This record gives sequence, structure tokens and C-alpha cells, in this order.
Amino acid sequence: MEEDKKRFIYSLVFPGVFLLILWAVKFYEFSMEVSFVEEGVYPRKFSGLKGLLLSPLIHGDWKHLIDNSMPVLLLSVALFYFYRDIAYKIWFLIYFIGGILLWGVGRQAYHIGASGLIYGLAAFLFLSGVIRKVRSLMAISLLVVFWYGSMVWGLLPFDFKVSFEAHITGVVAGVVLAFVYRHEGPEPERSSLDEEEEEDSEWGTGSRDE
Repeated sequence: MEEDKKRFIYSLVFPGVFLLILWAVKFYEFSMEVSFVEEGVYPRKFSGLKGLLLSPLIHGDWKHLIDNSMPVLLLSVALFYFYRDIAYKIWFLIYFIGGILLWGVGRQAYHIGASGLIYGLAAFLFLSGVIRKVRSLMAISLLVVFWYGSMVWGLLPFDFKVSFEAHITGVVAGVVLAFVYRHEGPEPERSSLDEEEEEDSEWGTGSRDE
């Protein structure tokens, strides 16, 4: 129990700091009456490459930030809790791979917000949970997907004010990494049925006197 508590606290540190940075950026914009929108990813322009680092930190308005805050926190905490040994690697790879893909295929516009990261984390955790048969990961991912507001519709170009390309590239990054790191992560969860089948197998293959 004590170990689980320490692990949970550890999993909160980096996601919590990242969330504070998101809010600090928006407070700075608000207090200084400036906008960082033009620091986002601008596809296929050299000047737009700075958005690979800055874009997820910038949000168009308070609602945009509020909508992204809890999903990015929960999914990041889940990643750091279940994938402690590779969490930083996965998190930053999703962050930058999604951005690079977006820079290559996105519309000629400024793309901002952490939603690409959210989609990438959700895709990684869900698919990795399926591959590794970890039901708690799948449950967490699905919960966030439904709570976040039918994330699947965010992959379609219904609203061109929303960067659906960032969502798609985030998912691609998450899916690729789930396969690349399919042999790393939490051990598969064992159900009572699995244990019963193993016991039956042990009885069936045991030695016997002739």
C-alpha cells in the first residue's frame, strides 16, 4: 500500500508541473494582453517549427485550456503510473512526433493546444492496454475518451477552427509507440478464470504413478 502511494505521488509530479505551465502561459497572455497564437505550429514553414516545442503550451482562450486541462492531467498520470520506466520517453515522443507529423501534413494555419498530446496519450494507453491485456488501462482511456466529448469526432473535419490534423497525428504517434513498446509496461492482469484454467492445466499435466 505504501509503495502504491509513493508510486501515485511520483506519477503526479511531472503532469502537475506541465499543467501549471499551461496555466502560467495563459495567465501571462491574459495579464500582459498578448497572444502567443503565432508561436504555434505552422505547417511547412521554417518559422513554424518553433511550434513543435511551444504549440501544446498555447491555448486560444480559457475554455480551450479548461477543456484540455483535466484530460491531459489524467492521461499523463496514468502513463507515469503504469509505465514508470519509460513514461518520460513515451510522453516526449508523442509530444514531438505528433508535432512533426502535424508540421508536415497540417493546413496552412497556426495549430495550438494540447489536444494532439491528449489524443496521442489516449491512443497509446488504450492500444497498449489491449496489446498487454491490461483492463485498467483500457478503462481509463475509454473513460477519458467519453468524458472528453466523443474524441473520435475530433478526428473528422467538422469544424475547421479545430485542428483535427493535430488529433490525427497525435493518434498516429500513440498507435506507433504502442506497437514499438508493446513488450514494455505493466504485466497483463490475471482474472480468476485465468487462474482456474492454470490450476486445471497443472492438474492435467502432473506426473502419476503407473
